[in-house]
Amino acid sequence: MLRALTGALRLPRPWRPLQTRSCASDGAAGDPEIQVRVLAGPDQGITEILMNRPSARNALGNVLVRELLEALARLREDQQVRVLLFRSGVKGVFCAGADLKEREQMSEAEVGIFVQRLRGLMNEIAAFPAPTIAAMDGFALGGGLELALACDLRVAAASSAVMGLIETTRGLLPGAGGTQRLPRCLGVALAKELIFTGRRLSGAQAQALGLVNHTVPQNEEGNAAYHRARALAQEILPQAPIAVRLGKVAIDRGMDVDIASGMAIEGICYAQNIPTQDRLEGMAAFREKRPPRFVGK
Repeated sequence: MLRALTGALRLPRPWRPLQTRSCASDGAAGDPEIQVRVLAGPDQGITEILMNRPSARNALGNVLVRELLEALARLREDQQVRVLLFRSGVKGVFCAGADLKEREQMSEAEVGIFVQRLRGLMNEIAAFPAPTIAAMDGFALGGGLELALACDLRVAAASSAVMGLIETTRGLLPGAGGTQRLPRCLGVALAKELIFTGRRLSGAQAQALGLVNHTVPQNEEGNAAYHRARALAQEILPQAPIAVRLGKVAIDRGMDVDIASGMAIEGICYAQNIPTQDRLEGMAAFREKRPPRFVGK
């Protein structure tokens, strides 16, 4: 088992910075439904994926899912991405879930294929090597909440965010990871209650249950959760990026096994961090009583 883990946890090949597409969309037919933004200045290291499908409230249709998968495939190899932030360009909504109008036109076989792709998208988000944050300023229902659950951290507006796995109210059940990630987040009994009832929660209620990390009062622009998420990302930026990524691996892999195996995974991750320049820089900075300058090597 440890031999398999060692191979699975091996660091990727040296990363190279990639050029990301930044293409605004007004929601018209044929336009891109997402925008990838690479921030600069004090936010350098933060990359945003902005969902912008106003005509369908960012519902997860074929095009949006394809564009998200393409963006993730490009970004996962880019060392410059230290935090990936998911946000909405549509006021009042994060993601309304799966596009049921589109799905209604599908055959049973096509529905099965699409849901498999949707589940694959959530798995790609969960497996993204850098920390991910969902900024929920509005509705995050069904697949929209499943997308947020696939992220490492979640921030919500206290009053305007509304979230829930509401699939049972539509004759469905969560099919993009909700039945697995919600119990791991909240515990089995509470997850069952929320899924069985299809209950909707405000941002404040979600924080009280531990579903989101932070809530904030909404502002006039309707993007308070985004600003709080960006501030949270700024707290991550100064830290050693390889250590952060390996910490994510250790937590995620360790949660799926017994504690003894989890400790072995932690040991493997720690061993991979020992030869890094950043570890030596951290010790030197401590000795010299100065802020460390981590470079991700």
